[in-house]
Amino acid sequence: MRIVSLLPSTTEIICALGLEDALVGITHECDYPASVVDKPRLTASRISQDTMSSKEIDHAVRSQLDGHGSIYDLDEVRLRALNPELFLTQELCDVCAVSYRTVERAARMFETDVRVVSLEPNTIGDIFENIRLVGELTARKSEAARLIDDLSRRLDRIQGLTERIDHRPRTLMLEWLEPAFAPGHWVPEQVAIAGGDSGFGQPGRPSTTTTAEEICAYAPEVIVLIPCGYYKEDILRQLPGANLPEGWEDLPAVRSGEVWATDATSYFSRPGPRVVDGVEILARILHPGIFGAPEASQAVRAR
Repeated sequence: MRIVSLLPSTTEIICALGLEDALVGITHECDYPASVVDKPRLTASRISQDTMSSKEIDHAVRSQLDGHGSIYDLDEVRLRALNPELFLTQELCDVCAVSYRTVERAARMFETDVRVVSLEPNTIGDIFENIRLVGELTARKSEAARLIDDLSRRLDRIQGLTERIDHRPRTLMLEWLEPAFAPGHWVPEQVAIAGGDSGFGQPGRPSTTTTAEEICAYAPEVIVLIPCGYYKEDILRQLPGANLPEGWEDLPAVRSGEVWATDATSYFSRPGPRVVDGVEILARILHPGIFGAPEASQAVRAR
C-alpha cells in the first residue's frame, strides 16, 4: 500500500503501526519520528510562524479563511508522481491541514480509485478509534489493538493515582497567546486525567477565544502554554513581546511561578499517540510530589 499522510498526527499513527515504509508522502510539518523527515513533502504554508508574532499569525489565518481561501498549498504535480492508494486527512480544522475539498479534488486526477479517509477526533477516545481505523485500513488491526491497549494502560495508571487526590489545581491551558484561546477537544480531558481542574475550556469542542475577565475570574493556579503548533522554543521567543490578557501579572499562577511552556505541537496539538505523553507531562507539572518534576525536555517554567 502507498499511503499519503496529510496530517502530522496520522504520520505518527502510521509509523507507530510499523508502516513507515508504506508512507510515500507527508506534510511540511511532519517531523516525528525523525526518520520521516526525508520523505517527499506535499504541502507548504503561506504563513511563516518563524517570523510572525502570534497576533500576526492569527490575523493572517482569519484573513485567509474569512475570504474562503486556504493557508496551505498542495503540490499536485509531486502528488501525481507518487501515485498513492490511500490519503489520510481531516475536515476538523482548516488551520491544521490542507482543506478536505482540496484533497478530494486532487484524488480525482488519478485514473484508479484512490481512497480518501478523513479522521475527525474530538476526544481521546476518538483518537484511539482513529488508530483502530487506520489499523483496519492497512491490515494492521492487531498492531493497532496493542498500541491502544498500551496507551490505555498508561492513562489508567495516571488516573488511578490522581482520582484520589484532595486538591485539583485550577489549570489554564492557553491554546494561543494573542488573542488568548481557551482549550477544547481532548485537552480538558488531558487535564482531568492528570489531576487538574478542567473547568476552563470545552471538552470535545473546538478551542475558542477567551477574555481577560474570564481568565481572572477563573484565577488559575497553574498555567500551561500550549499554542497550537508551537514548540517550547517558539513559546519562549514569542512570550516577551506578546500582549497578554490584562491582569496577567496578578494571576495566582504567575505570582507563584507556575507558568509552564511545553512542546504543544508534540503533546497537545496533534491527535496522535503522544497525547498520552502530554497527560504524563501534565501530571508531573500538577503533582510533582506524586509523579516527580517534569524534565527540561518536557516542560520549562516560562515566568
